[in-house]
Parts: sequence; C-alpha cells; structure tokens
Amino acid sequence: MIRIKNINTHSPYYQEMRELRNKVLLRPLGIPDHSWEMHDERSWHFVALENDNVIGCAVLVPSEEHKTLAQLIQMAVDPDVQGKGVGQLLLKEIITFAKSKSLKEIQCHSRHYAVDFYKKAGFTPYGETFTEVGIPHNHMKLELH
Repeated sequence: MIRIKNINTHSPYYQEMRELRNKVLLRPLGIPDHSWEMHDERSWHFVALENDNVIGCAVLVPSEEHKTLAQLIQMAVDPDVQGKGVGQLLLKEIITFAKSKSLKEIQCHSRHYAVDFYKKAGFTPYGETFTEVGIPHNHMKLELH
C-alpha cells in the first residue's frame, strides 16, 4: 500500500527524497545534485512511501509575496512505478494540504510532456511555452476553492 506523508528536512525520509530528485530530475539533464534545494528549508515536502521506501516526492514552496499562493516543484516518481498513479496520489494529498493552509492557488512549471498529467488533476496551462533547464515547459495553475 502506498501512503503519502508530509515531512520536513529533518525527517529520515528527506535524504531518500533528495536522492530521488537527483536521480529522476537532475542527473538525466546533467544538472549537479542538490541544485534545486534553495527553498527546501521553508517549503513543505511530500513523499510517497511503499514498504517504507520513498517512491515519489514533491515540494510545495510558499510564495513570499502572496500568502495564498505556492509553487509545486521537484515532483518525481521512481521510474519503476511511473504510470501507476503515484503522482496523482501525491497531487491529491498536496491539494488537500494546500486547502488546509488556506492557499488559493498552486502554480507549477510543467515539463511539456507532463502537461496532461497536471491537467488530469485540474491544473490549467497559461502563458507561452518556455525553456527551462533545456526542456520546453508550460506554466500551469490550479485554483483552489
């Protein structure tokens, strides 16, 4: 059974989360490990656990300017379990958590090939496609009610 857990940077799962982010998101692009951890101390972290192993993760970064806005970053699912609903379980928990914090909107930069994944969870694309870390991305947002 897969369970989703909200953790902090002092959790024993945090190091596993960092390794998954490096393995899935950074190393394939030649980006140095730990390059996207600049907001980790002030962010909310979510892990998907199966048999006490981290198989998915995401980071929700609260906006410093807009208290009702957060950005979803560094969402990763272990390649061995991709396509089995782990990402959707993470998003469902993150959305519930965001609502409990009275957030009104979650934004993300979706890699172009993941746009349909986010649309399935209710996100909508906006603005022009742009290039980030050498890959086409789309701005996406989910308005929370």
